[in-house]
This record gives sequence, C-alpha cells and structure tokens, in this order.
Amino acid sequence: MNELLPLWQPGATAWAGWPTVQWSLLLAAAALCGYACQRQLGLPKVVGYALVGALAGLLGFGGPLWPLQGPVLFALELGVAVVLFSCGSRINWRWFSHNPMVLVQSVLETTLTYLAVFLVLLALGVESHIAGPVGLIAMAASPVVLTRVVADTHAAGPVTDRAVVLATLSTLYALTLGAAKARIFASQTQSLWQDITPVVQVLLVSMAVAALLYVLIRLALRLMSPLSQNTSVLVLALITAATACASALGGSAPLAALLAGMLLKQLHPRPLPWSERLGTVSTLLGMLMFLLVSTVAAHAPWNGGIALLVLAMVLVRLLAKAVGVGLGNLGSGASWRQAAWTATAMAPLSAVALLMTAPFVQNGSEAGQAIAGIALPAILLMELLGAIGATWALRRAGEARNTIGVRHDA
Repeated sequence: MNELLPLWQPGATAWAGWPTVQWSLLLAAAALCGYACQRQLGLPKVVGYALVGALAGLLGFGGPLWPLQGPVLFALELGVAVVLFSCGSRINWRWFSHNPMVLVQSVLETTLTYLAVFLVLLALGVESHIAGPVGLIAMAASPVVLTRVVADTHAAGPVTDRAVVLATLSTLYALTLGAAKARIFASQTQSLWQDITPVVQVLLVSMAVAALLYVLIRLALRLMSPLSQNTSVLVLALITAATACASALGGSAPLAALLAGMLLKQLHPRPLPWSERLGTVSTLLGMLMFLLVSTVAAHAPWNGGIALLVLAMVLVRLLAKAVGVGLGNLGSGASWRQAAWTATAMAPLSAVALLMTAPFVQNGSEAGQAIAGIALPAILLMELLGAIGATWALRRAGEARNTIGVRHDA
C-alpha cells in the first residue's frame, strides 16, 4: 500500500489522507477476520482483530506509531478508559465485606506476579531498573480482553464474575504504581520524597478527575433516562473529556475512569447499560484499540535472548497468578476447580500493558527501549494466546457457550 502513495492526490480531499484509507481497509479486514474467528472457529472476535493487526505490523504497517503520542495515544487511552469505566461500574464493594478473601486473592496474585517476574528476569541477567518496570507491567491482567471474551462467548457465572473483578483490581494497582514508576524512571531521582511525590500526584489528580466525572454523570442521570441512547452518548463524551483532562493534569486517564466507575456503582447502584446502547460506536472503538495494540507490539525486535526472556516472563506470570488465586481461595466460597479456571482467564495482556509501557520509552533512553523490548513481544503473545486461554477456561467452567455457526450476537 505504501508503494501506491505517490498516486494519492490529497488536494482532492483535503480532509482525508492515505492513512485514512489504510486504517479503513485494516478495520474492514479486522471485522471480517473477527467474524470468521467467532463463527467458524468458536473463538472470540478479539483474536481475529489481533491477528490482522499483528500481520499488518509484521509487514511494516504502523511503524511510526511507536512510541505512542498525540491522537494515537489519546485514542488508545480513550478505548481503555471506556472499558475500565464499565468494569469499575460493575464492582460492588459490599461483596468484599461479605467475602473479603476476594480482596486477599487480588493482593496475593498481583504481589506474587510482580515478585516472580522481577526475580526471574534478574536471574536471567536483566538489570533491576529494567526488571522492575516489566514486573509492574506484568501485574495487570487485561479486563479489556476479558470483557470482550465474555461478551463474545456470552459467558456468565461465578468464575466469569470473579475473573473480571480480579483483573480490574490488578489493573487498578498496576496503573497507580506503573504511572508513578514511569515518572520516577524519567526523572532518575534519588530521594525518598521525590520518589513518593509522583505516586501522590497520580492518585490525587486521578481521584479528582474521577470525582468530577462522577458528579457530572450523576447530574445527567437526574435529568435523563439511563436507558436513553442520548444518555450513553453523553457519558461517552464526558469520559472523553475526562481522559483528556487527566492526562494533561498529570494523572492517569484509565485510572480516573476506573475510579469514576467504581464510585458510580457505590453511590448509584442501579445498573447503567450505557455501553450496550452505544452499539456500533462501542464496537468500532474496541476494534480500533485491539488493532493499535497488536500493530504496535508486532514491531518489537525478536531474537533468541528476547524470546527466552519473554517466554520466562509469560510462564512465571501465569504460575504466579495461579498460586496467588489458589492461596486466596481458602474461605472464598469457590471450589479449587473454579480457582484454576479463574486464574487461567486472567492470562491476557493487552492495551493497559501497552499504555504502561509507552511512558518508559518516551525519553528515548536505552533502558526504556530494553523495557519495551521485553514487554511488547509479551503483550502481542498474550493478547492472542491469553484470549484463547480465557475462552477455554470459561468454557471448561461451564459458563461460556460455543459460538460456532452463530449468525447473530445476543
């Protein structure tokens, strides 16, 4: 397609350009491949989206997108923010008062994941200032992929609910610590106070934006019906504005959206089916997000040493999450079989991990490139295999249905 660029006459349509044509065709191919994956193979559509993006990236498309910046970065942040707001609005903290072992599971699996990845990378010769950020990136399970898998397989049940909650909580921890670590990494400070300040700033700004977003949505719900499509558009517009504000003020846009969703659930417990009302807009935003992730991640250089580090990271991450969920399973009300499927469903890495990786490479340092060199291949691998693993786990748990041959989504 790049060879056809000289034939393009931008003066005829000044509002568009050749990249618009490229991305439109890529989205069309992703839609076709996603549909085929679901109907012919019984896999979630995200696998098809990721395959198209990965193939495009391996063929050289999208190279200038990395490191993420400008409109591309904002589009990815917005896609993640929309999903995390929806996930946060499903978490009921009253559940934790009745079953506190779920919180124990969350803390154990994220802590063990960080420590396991960090120590294994150290053992393989990776320096600590590189292994630390990679460990934080590995902490976050991907609610972005998991919720897409749940929607595509129509999964429902205790394993599904617990996996989504644990993935969301791990993302909450990872976003907070990861955003602060990226600022410390860029400034190379040495004092304890200078190291703590970024954590406080990220939290305070994100919480302030989240509170403002909640207030605006709550006011809107007093005037508009939660079932109206206009209400859904209004919520999306407010999340978009909050995403821009949080990033500009020094907070984390995805974290602010997640906190706002959690706050809305606690103070406005009635369901808010706004994302379902967006229909095609929500689907298009999600498809674009998965394409961006896989296209960018596919540009990471591979060699024998990197492959060994990535495989070691992936394997120890899966083991650590399984051990953490298993240790916290005592008294949690779930069977050991359900705990195993829950841990497997938390395997994916995707957009959240890519957003956490981006700040480390923005200053152009060799250490930042080394972090991305390990993280990007792992993200690409676990976006594909993680989605397949999560689908398999939910089916083995008896909570997802086979979608082969199904023509229409429920």
